[in-house]
Amino acid sequence: MVAKIAFVVAAAVVWTPLTAAAAAADPAPVVMAALGDSISAGFNACGWYVSCTSRSWSAGDDTGVNSHYLRLLALNPEIKGHGLNFAVPGSASADLVAQAQKAVAAKAGYVTILIGAQDACVDDEEKMTPVPVYRARVDRAFAVLATTGAKVFAASIPDVKRLWRLGKDNVVARSFWALGHICPSMLARASSDAKKDRARRERVRDRVRDYNAEMAAACAAYTPGCRSDGGAVFDYPFTLDHISRWDYFHPNADGQKALARATFKTGFPWDATVPLTRESSAAGG
Repeated sequence: MVAKIAFVVAAAVVWTPLTAAAAAADPAPVVMAALGDSISAGFNACGWYVSCTSRSWSAGDDTGVNSHYLRLLALNPEIKGHGLNFAVPGSASADLVAQAQKAVAAKAGYVTILIGAQDACVDDEEKMTPVPVYRARVDRAFAVLATTGAKVFAASIPDVKRLWRLGKDNVVARSFWALGHICPSMLARASSDAKKDRARRERVRDRVRDYNAEMAAACAAYTPGCRSDGGAVFDYPFTLDHISRWDYFHPNADGQKALARATFKTGFPWDATVPLTRESSAAGG
């Protein structure tokens, strides 16, 4: 009996980690889709007030950015040409369901979501999307994606207050924010140190943090499989060198590259040895 128990224990030690590792790894997908707003659309990453999807941190094909799509392409050549981008500049959480429906129609096996900056970046902080409404919209989008069992990566919203701190003493940045009416809930009266303005900025930052918490919770509740970034985007120590000089708000190519790097390592442990094929993907529904 002692020998038998010893054998069982030894087998558990040898095989359990390998089995868990195998179960944790997922076949690299053949179709992926980016959902979200101007950040995922690569807005102002390569031109004057235009989307630049090639430089998207998620589905772009610019080798300098090395997006999720390109990293997956290195694992599974079957995904070539199928890094789709349904993100739209100006989108808020209210637009996420429609984007999720497009991802489902495209049979995306992997979907990235980064949404919420526009829910907080409004004319007046009173117009910010209520947290329960944000969560309900995210849940509806996840329910749409669940119909196909797509793997989902949920990124946190960047810390817009950090951007304010970096640019508040830069006259060019302040000019762009004021003239472009960029995220006024946070960036209006950028040079003001008045108590009411300090309090306003903190309330907006708190709302973004609440959105991030709700996105992470929705991700955790998503049955087929979701990974959140654990706040990697919100906590990322970006500088003005990561920000587009076209508006001093959106990530430039270097910023998109930093987003790709910071998020991919917090995502799924894709298994390069068992790539998904178009045939197996179709067979699985």
